[in-house]
Amino acid sequence: MPVAPDPSFFPLANVLLERRFTLENLAATDAFGARFAHAIDFVRATPGFTGLHVQLLGDLGAGKTTLVRATLAGLGHPGRVRSPTYTLVEPYALAREDGELELYHFDLYRFADPAEWADAGFREYFDAGAICLVEWPQKAGALLGTPDLVFALEPGEDERRFIDARAYSESGKACLERC
Repeated sequence: MPVAPDPSFFPLANVLLERRFTLENLAATDAFGARFAHAIDFVRATPGFTGLHVQLLGDLGAGKTTLVRATLAGLGHPGRVRSPTYTLVEPYALAREDGELELYHFDLYRFADPAEWADAGFREYFDAGAICLVEWPQKAGALLGTPDLVFALEPGEDERRFIDARAYSESGKACLERC
């Protein structure tokens, strides 16, 4: 069963859209990442865009980093995508027709206490109109605030993966409608 978001993280948030995706293999994950990348570009072009906060839930090996890699490839990143398990965050600057897209890939697995989130000074990344993809967001507790999107990943048999996606904002909903 997928890891559902803990309602205590964002108790006042309403789910605007919910979808379940079945990804049969790595190629399907890559295709989903490409669709998500196109959805990000669409949402960025809307008036009033202030950034996108996406939380990635799932056990070790559920495919969180694989999905981030597929999304970055879909956004045109040609290089290697490292898991930020030890660095905590990996920044990416992607050229777009309308200017540079800042994307930050967080991995909070090593956090032992939510206070570490506040001490790390990461809030500024979320307030800069960037795309923030956060693995292990539960390690920061409620300090992250309500996300735009939550992707709860669950591995199945063989290469199959399931994604339960929930949108909590209009930007998140617009992305999810295009995935």
